[in-house]
Amino acid sequence: MSADPNRVIVTGENPFIRLSEVDGGEVTTSASFWRIIFSPGGPGHVLYLKSELTDDEWRIYTDNIAMARWLQTSVQGMLNADLKDLTIPVFDASFTRTGDYRDAWTETVTSYDEIIALTWYNPGDPLLLHTDPKSDPARYLGLCTVLVPCAGAQLTVNGLTAAGRPWPRDREGRPFSTCALAFSESWTEAR
Repeated sequence: MSADPNRVIVTGENPFIRLSEVDGGEVTTSASFWRIIFSPGGPGHVLYLKSELTDDEWRIYTDNIAMARWLQTSVQGMLNADLKDLTIPVFDASFTRTGDYRDAWTETVTSYDEIIALTWYNPGDPLLLHTDPKSDPARYLGLCTVLVPCAGAQLTVNGLTAAGRPWPRDREGRPFSTCALAFSESWTEAR
């Protein structure tokens, strides 16, 4: 066994939901949820959400604004350039989870006037992915994660369900989905 020579910059979980009305169509709901154990901005939770339920505008919900903003300037901003915008409003929220990844998993985000529920179900076989920093010019950071693809996913805001659905995909020759639970996720940068 050998240690990864790169610097670990963040560790936690990053399950995501990407829904669309038709396979390959425009994503109508994009949700990136983070439960961070450690980062330069500290630990905490954050949800980056854009949907018809948010008037197609990005919203950010967190219990640690320093961590949420740091993610925007690093990993999340690299994954989605729209989220590099540090003027996107941030809403204070609390976070709870229920369920079991083998069946159904729900993350609930509660802010002053909203309750958002993200649910993943019908999980597939987990994949362990590892990339080195700069192995892909578009992704200058490295990643090691366990992804559990989910054939089913739903997002609600105050009881209203987002339109669209997950779609099957193939990743590394294995069944995948546009929605997945991402556990044990660590991002690295070259030393």
